[in-house]
Amino acid sequence: MKILFSKMEGLGNDFIIIENINDSIKTPYPTLAKKICDRHFGIGGDGLIVIAKSETSDIKFSIFNQDGSEPEMCGNGIRCFAKYLYDKKIVSKKKFTIETRAGEIIPEIFLTEKGDAAKIKVNMGKPILQPDKIVFNTDKKIALSETIKTSEGDITLTAVSMGNPHAIIFCDNHEDNIIKKIGPVVEKHPLFPNGTNVEFVKIVSKNRLQVRVWERGVGETLACGTGACAALVASYLNNKTENKATVRLPGGELLVEWKQKDNCLYKTGPAALIFEGVYLL
Repeated sequence: MKILFSKMEGLGNDFIIIENINDSIKTPYPTLAKKICDRHFGIGGDGLIVIAKSETSDIKFSIFNQDGSEPEMCGNGIRCFAKYLYDKKIVSKKKFTIETRAGEIIPEIFLTEKGDAAKIKVNMGKPILQPDKIVFNTDKKIALSETIKTSEGDITLTAVSMGNPHAIIFCDNHEDNIIKKIGPVVEKHPLFPNGTNVEFVKIVSKNRLQVRVWERGVGETLACGTGACAALVASYLNNKTENKATVRLPGGELLVEWKQKDNCLYKTGPAALIFEGVYLL
């Protein structure tokens, strides 16, 4: 079977995007993701994104990690998804609705002089702070500066969900060995029964953060849009930043704002097409 695909990236977080609006692809998506995202035997990517028909929104977004697991949402992936839809004329509106496992997401397209989607602003919705909804086991009402015991010692984190779970760890040291040691330990910690993404946050100023990401089911990635939002929420709640900041990730920068008026996170950043082709399944 031949599958048309586009490979896209948002701040270096790369995805394979395929269309299945007519439901012609019957291979289970987890199986397909493992094959297609393999960097040696497939196309290579952090995740597989599937475009499908929605009964409730303009379009449906599904994403599957390299290991076949299905996260609730992906901030960088949703920007790539929105750019693809607009540039391919699947949607004609600059503002539209997307169905995701984390709820409805509303992106807004900003165009280049040529009329292509350049930057995408996404209403990421309201942050979730209740531990039972994050799926983090604690007796506290909000998991703010919670210390957990691990094989790498005691680790203090703040748990936030943006439709998918995040553990925010504030640190001054972003060395590789720290990320690679602590990331997988926290990702699979028993207190997170469904696993978690892990963000290592260095505070630069009241309006600037540096973040490295250990992504659930993937490992370290160059960026994470929901992680950038969760990092701002945790930073603000811990009185470290304002409610609007530039978040610097290894793949580039995102502007994130937590608006008090509607309690929603707004994330603005780029997305780009890398190449297109045909995958032989």
